[in-house]
Amino acid sequence: MSDTQAPEPDAAGQRCGLIAIVGKPNVGKSTLINALVGQKISITSRKAQTTRHRIMGIRTRGRAQFVFVDTPGFQTRHGSALNKSLNKAVLGAVNDVDLVLFVVEAGSFSLQDATVLSLLKSDIPALLVANKLDTVHRRAEIAPWLKSMQERHPFAEFVPMSARKPADVERLLDLVERYLPEQPWWHAEDELTDRNERFLVSETVREKLFRLTGDELPYTSTVVVDQFKEEPSPRHGRFVRIAATIVVERDSHKAMVIGDKGERLKRIGSEARQELERLMQAKVFLELWVKVRSGWADDAARVRSFGYE
Repeated sequence: MSDTQAPEPDAAGQRCGLIAIVGKPNVGKSTLINALVGQKISITSRKAQTTRHRIMGIRTRGRAQFVFVDTPGFQTRHGSALNKSLNKAVLGAVNDVDLVLFVVEAGSFSLQDATVLSLLKSDIPALLVANKLDTVHRRAEIAPWLKSMQERHPFAEFVPMSARKPADVERLLDLVERYLPEQPWWHAEDELTDRNERFLVSETVREKLFRLTGDELPYTSTVVVDQFKEEPSPRHGRFVRIAATIVVERDSHKAMVIGDKGERLKRIGSEARQELERLMQAKVFLELWVKVRSGWADDAARVRSFGYE
């Protein structure tokens, strides 16, 4: 007699599986996972390397439940403790899934793309997601490029698309569904992510930080949530008091984040608070501090203490 429990009667015909989204930094993986889930769960920024954790996004559609793992872009340039931790997350994600979505910019293939592609196992089906198709001006060039990609890896299917087009996203979900094993769902129908609200706070503040500092601020800056406290509020229903610290590596970075007369830090806080109120459906009081911790990204213990695996 098997130890595994029989599925619930209403679970008949359900499909559920784990899908890894991989690619080099800045190919649009976070935009894609947000589109696939139908709500923002992963931060997006033009700055490469904004995704630092394996973020699990869940989408339930019809009889299928898709559990997406968004990975950091695989790092080949710097051997810091932070990058080693990020690369470990990528390797873990591609080895224990039902399907891999290998995201690459349509018509392009670089040495960094090749490094990520070399991590894929031949026994796990992979779809080639040719993203940012809307930026390719000469469509005739796509056919020979697709042929060259097929020679690099035995992709199960090619999906030229734009993550910003809802019809393309639905078409991708239709394709992915075929690869999901028939089994009961792992999560409740309305769940969107396995990450908690503290994590959501740090990611939202980090996104605003990168968006408002442009390319000046190194990606080694991070955000630590020091306090997350729910307080009763007859007026607002739900009231959350949050204190968070933006950690940077140099005094010059601290000055950059704070801005003239504190204006930039104020704006980061204001934009993050507004987005958190919408995502958490609560009144939020957000207090931000900036601290200098030089060399933290090269210190394995400190990388772990800041929440990286």
